[in-house]
Amino acid sequence: MSEPLPLSLVIIARDAAHELSDCLASAAFAAETVVVDSGSSDDTAAVAARCGARVIEHAWEGFGPQKNFAVGQARHDWVLCLDADERVTPELAAAIAALFAAAQPAAAACSRPAAAYSIARRNRFLGRWLAHGEGYPDWNIRLFDRRRARWSDDLVHEKVVTDGPAARLEGDLLHASAESIDTYIAKQNRYTTVQAEQMHARGERASAAQLMFSPVVRFLRFYVFRLGFLDGLAGFAHIAIGAFASFLKYAKLRALQQDGRVR
Repeated sequence: MSEPLPLSLVIIARDAAHELSDCLASAAFAAETVVVDSGSSDDTAAVAARCGARVIEHAWEGFGPQKNFAVGQARHDWVLCLDADERVTPELAAAIAALFAAAQPAAAACSRPAAAYSIARRNRFLGRWLAHGEGYPDWNIRLFDRRRARWSDDLVHEKVVTDGPAARLEGDLLHASAESIDTYIAKQNRYTTVQAEQMHARGERASAAQLMFSPVVRFLRFYVFRLGFLDGLAGFAHIAIGAFASFLKYAKLRALQQDGRVR
């Protein structure tokens, strides 16, 4: 790509020095890169600055609020939001370039029919690139016009909310996670705690049926109907942990309900 595309690459990060440079290099087509760091103890900020990013320090607020803050720092209305362990494939980069080429000059950006674009994310788990189940295609909205879309305020499992239609782009976003199984399970434990607390604060309740059947339904959906079994042991482990996370979420919500009754 000869000219940078009129969009901002936006990343929130902490202690991501070992993986950030590859992420930024995969999206070098963006006219601007913004990295919001939330108190890294490694060289995350220095690596980002060396790669040409504008680095902003901001205390952690939770995933949704933190990403909304980061998007608000961008100089362009069109933003591409990535995690530090994600990589844009050449096919996806070409699709993004074609999207902006079709809307030249830049002033015509608002004429794009979609407010946001969903991208197929491919996850690596236990050393294997998953091709089915929850691992692929894991559709996520990552490219959007911030005038017409924003991140939800969820502290975990945040999503982009739009006021218009979302289209899909060709090409994959590679989630090249290298975290250990211990780290992955610990993360699921933290996330389900936050989810349960948010649900409880909204007045939601966990029924016995949800506790018993939500993990079964999730496992069948992704392992059987979404062909997760074709991904071998890695696919089984990925979906089994996800199903257990569903159980944990409702079990923790149930515990909060019981605690409230006791008090």
